Amino acid sequence: MSNITTQSLTSLVDNIKNKELSSEEVTKAFIDRSEKSKELNSYISEDFSNAIDKAKKFDQNPNFDLKLPGIPMAVKDLFCTENVRTTAGSKILENFVPTYESTVTQNIWNEGAILLGKLNCDEFAMGSSNETSYYGNVQNPIDKGLVPGGSSGGSAAAVSSQLTPITIGTDTGGSIRQPASFTGTVGLKPTYGSCSRYGIVAFASSLDIWWFSSSCIRSTNTYYNWNWYRWIY
Repeated sequence: MSNITTQSLTSLVDNIKNKELSSEEVTKAFIDRSEKSKELNSYISEDFSNAIDKAKKFDQNPNFDLKLPGIPMAVKDLFCTENVRTTAGSKILENFVPTYESTVTQNIWNEGAILLGKLNCDEFAMGSSNETSYYGNVQNPIDKGLVPGGSSGGSAAAVSSQLTPITIGTDTGGSIRQPASFTGTVGLKPTYGSCSRYGIVAFASSLDIWWFSSSCIRSTNTYYNWNWYRWIY
């Protein structure tokens, strides 16, 4: 199937459950596209080899009862990921490798998703154009002369350019809505307090909220409904 990366999250889940696609095929497709799109600078850290290993293990012993069975995805580099570097877009945390997992990402992995890597963002989420990251600007896939918005510009650009079928980021004062509108993607900001902030590098704790984004309304809505009751604290 040659159009793997153009499929929505819901289609990918259905195709894996129906055994029309394997997790390894899907994972390799997104990795291949990511490697060909490095000029966008969406990634800060890649975990591609581990992702392929995890996809192979899933295919050997699949669990189709999971909500995200063998689905690869990249996440904003503001979520602590155990044994995977977490920088928050800053030189200060350049060598920080957490020994624990954020609540949100742990719940996502528990449902079968596979980490592709960590996505670029404004330093400590302080920015609205993804131009303050120590690791460089992120380009907007729609027009490389435009910014993708921020602070979750790497996340929005990755979804828009089909480097990941869905992603998660954070919002303090617009980091869901603005990057989504700049890149033609769908972002949803959950109600504050509806989900745990444990393991997320803070900007303003009384405002911070995690969020998710995909290429279409159906996938974003489905993802949210799956997790509304299950992924709270």
